[in-house]
Amino acid sequence: MNKEFFHIRDKIIPGKEIASKYLEEVSQQVAIMQAKHNISPKLSVVIVGADPASHIYVANKIKTCAKVGITSQLYKLPALTSEKELLALVNELNKEKENHGILVQLPLPDHIDNNKIISAINQYKDVDGFHPQNIASLYLNNTTKSFVPCTPLGCYRLLQKIGFELHGSNVAIVGRSNIVGKPLAMLLLLKGNASISMVHSNSKSPHKITKQADLIVSAAGVPNLINSDWVKPGAVVIDVGMNRMEPSGKLQGDADFDALLPIVKAITPVPGGVGPMTIAMLMENCVKAAKVSLKIV
Repeated sequence: MNKEFFHIRDKIIPGKEIASKYLEEVSQQVAIMQAKHNISPKLSVVIVGADPASHIYVANKIKTCAKVGITSQLYKLPALTSEKELLALVNELNKEKENHGILVQLPLPDHIDNNKIISAINQYKDVDGFHPQNIASLYLNNTTKSFVPCTPLGCYRLLQKIGFELHGSNVAIVGRSNIVGKPLAMLLLLKGNASISMVHSNSKSPHKITKQADLIVSAAGVPNLINSDWVKPGAVVIDVGMNRMEPSGKLQGDADFDALLPIVKAITPVPGGVGPMTIAMLMENCVKAAKVSLKIV
C-alpha cells in the first residue's frame, strides 16, 4: 500500500476504512497469483466447541476470505474432541500442499493444550503468527518469511496510516498476553524504535505509567479500565478490548470512550477499530503463506 495517510475525523481513528484499503490490496495480489500461477491462497479454519463469540469471529474470517478471493475450508469439531484427534487433523492439514494457511480458533476447550496445538502447526502455514518459530523471528526482527500475529500487526499498521511518529515515543501497553501484548511490544520496539512500558495486573500504580505515555494500547479485557485518570491530554489510544456486556450484548472496549474523547488526540472505536484490521492482516498473512509455498517470497 502507498504511503497515503488517513484523515482522523472527530478524533476517531477509521479502522474499518483503513482495513478496507488493505483488503483491496489483498484482492489484487490474489488476482495476480491466479493469473500468473493458477493458484488461489487457501485457508483452513478449525473451531472446537460452540463458544458463540468464537463462531462469530470465524464467520467473519470466512466471509472476508470469500470477499478477497481466498479459498477457505471450515472444520467444526465438537467440544469433546480429544487433543489427539485435533493434533491428527492439524497434521493432515500440514501435509496438504494445496492448503497454505491453518488457523485453529482460540480459546480451545480446557482439556486441550493450546501451546501443543499451536506448536504442531507448520510454521509456514501458521497465519495467526503464534508458532514459537514465528515469535522467535519477530523477536529477531527477521520476518521476511515468517508471520507476525494479526492483532499486533493491525495496531502497527493503523499507527502508520494515521502518521503517528513511533520513533522515540513513550508507549504503554496494557496487557502482556502472548497473542497481543508481548508481540506488540517487540513490534513497536524493533520496527518503530519506541520506548515501551508494559502494564499488567501486578503493576504498581499502573495509571501513573500510562499517564506518561504518548500512546496507550490496551488489551486487558477489562471494560472501561482506561479512563481519564490513565491518559494524558493529547495521547493516542488504541483499544484492543472486545468485551461483550450483559445483558445488552453490546461490545465495549477497555477504554471509556466517551470520557476519553475530549482529551485524546485520537482513539479507536469498539467495534470498528482494531477488529477489522486484525482480519485484514490475517488475509495478508494468507497471501504471504501461499507465496512462501510457491517460493516467491
